[in-house]
Amino acid sequence: MACYNKYMTITKKKKTNLTNSNDYKSFDKINGRHPFKSACPKSFVDYPARLRPGGKLAFFNFGLAREMGMIDKNHPDELNPALENKILETFGILIINEYDEMNKIEFPKDQIKPYKYMATRYLQLQHPNKKGLTSGDGRSVWNGFYKKRPKTWDLSSSGTGATKLSPATAIQNKFFKSGDETISYGCGYSEIDEGLSTLFFSEVFQQNKIATERVLAVIEYSKGISINVRAHNNLLRPSHMFRPLKQDDLESLENVVEYYIQRQKENGDWKGVPKTRKARFEYFLKKQIEVFAKLSADLEDHYIFCWLDWDGDNILMDGSIIDYGSVRQFGLFHHEYRYDDVQRYSTSILEQKQKAKYIVQTFAQIVDFLSHKKRRSLHDFSSHECLNKFDEIFEQKKKKNLVYKMGFEKEDQEFLLKECPILIEAFQKPFSYFEMAKSKKGLEQVADGINCSAIYCVRDILRELPQLLLSRGEFLEKSDFLEIIQSDYITQEDQGPNSYRDGMIRSFQQAYQDLVESVCCHTKKDLNKVLLEISMRSSVINKYDRVTGDSITTIVDQVLNARPKPKPEEIYRLMQEFVRYQNLDPDVRPEKGPIVIKQKNKKLFQGFLKIVREYREGL
Repeated sequence: MACYNKYMTITKKKKTNLTNSNDYKSFDKINGRHPFKSACPKSFVDYPARLRPGGKLAFFNFGLAREMGMIDKNHPDELNPALENKILETFGILIINEYDEMNKIEFPKDQIKPYKYMATRYLQLQHPNKKGLTSGDGRSVWNGFYKKRPKTWDLSSSGTGATKLSPATAIQNKFFKSGDETISYGCGYSEIDEGLSTLFFSEVFQQNKIATERVLAVIEYSKGISINVRAHNNLLRPSHMFRPLKQDDLESLENVVEYYIQRQKENGDWKGVPKTRKARFEYFLKKQIEVFAKLSADLEDHYIFCWLDWDGDNILMDGSIIDYGSVRQFGLFHHEYRYDDVQRYSTSILEQKQKAKYIVQTFAQIVDFLSHKKRRSLHDFSSHECLNKFDEIFEQKKKKNLVYKMGFEKEDQEFLLKECPILIEAFQKPFSYFEMAKSKKGLEQVADGINCSAIYCVRDILRELPQLLLSRGEFLEKSDFLEIIQSDYITQEDQGPNSYRDGMIRSFQQAYQDLVESVCCHTKKDLNKVLLEISMRSSVINKYDRVTGDSITTIVDQVLNARPKPKPEEIYRLMQEFVRYQNLDPDVRPEKGPIVIKQKNKKLFQGFLKIVREYREGL
């Protein structure tokens, strides 16, 4: 890449006659202005911006726009000239940066936007300066915010030009022209495959209750360059706070923390926020412990690689996933995979817990600094009580995730968590054994890093076991159990005699049965009835075809290479149907009626399903 590393009809809704720009005045509120500027005056760099010619709309998220209140709730999932022009006018911008100003490049005044757009400052450890003096949004700006009760949304765009906060500027000590193809990670541009990959991944995550920022629009320019517009209720990252902390800037730190607390309160995400200063900060720490303990447990149990590092610049304060450039969901628990970022390898999925814990430790340091007005060493908080609380919440969430994945109903999960923790722990041991087992082939090079392949698929045994126990009424033979659970990565050497593994097969089924029988005794339900309920739920939760990072990359390639290229509305419908297909929540019923997919795109969608199945066990 030149500038960046890397069923068929729908219930008709009432159509509204939205054909002129006056019908989309809500977009005018997104104009660069943002309350963060006045609340945190040292935490951003402001840039004038101009309209960027040559763009065309590649995608628009009608559902998200309706949820935000930006378009009418009855607006059809169709573009019209007025809406498309408004989107391009609002988000199709390019900043006027330091390079432009130094070279006295002039632009038509009628193309310059009336307000400036901010690139926010935050800590990034890949910068030479480790205090955040040079780092932040290197190729993004915040477009502004959109407020409609009960929520306020932040909007930002990636690919709007090179800012002074990019690593390239910091390393080479010079400003770059936006789009300079001679510099990687500093040209200020984004690419359309990034935008569409983020779209498909984030919408699948969103449906399955994995917090994430979302894609509102993708604007395409020549050579695959794009502006990718993203939205979330609060786009602050931990690194927005770590920067003033590192700089001993107490005033700026308190401004950012208070701004975050107030936004969470106003959005209704935090209830009962105390009024006194000290109590507010303690409440803040308590909430962040919960967020990151639960997040790290969920990342492990969903097999999500997020490269959760200490500087916290690739995760939001509320635990939402951002920056899908290296985010993956594995088909198996490939816990030794590491992303190769040229200068260093990433954390592994298991190391993400410790990184999250270190972030929490830093929050404790922040609260102490705010309370006592003197910054103590981070090491002083290595035994802080918040870390014990983190471990407690983490372990409880792991247990909760496990009984959920087994397929127990909510009331039964709560009973098991409260009354049978020892039985859950007994099941965790053999479950973890099979989940963690890796190939004797050892570490191997993969497309973008290294990995030692997992050899068992525990989702498959969780899906099949209750059905087989229901029909057979007895434990599976060793050979039957292994036939179900073995992945395509297993080798002949991995399948050799193993008495410990044989014992784990027995322990797995015994511990599984003990949990099921405990629920039967508690609910007075027949064993077969409980197994049937578990089987039905588990078949959804542990669906055979589950999206992975490799499958998303391949699907996006198919969309971009399709001829004729799908229109924005058609990509939206393909995304909708794909997300519905990836529903893994047994408690959420699919929307009534299938989605309209044009005949020429049905084959494309069928290709999506084939890709997901082909890559189901991969990275």
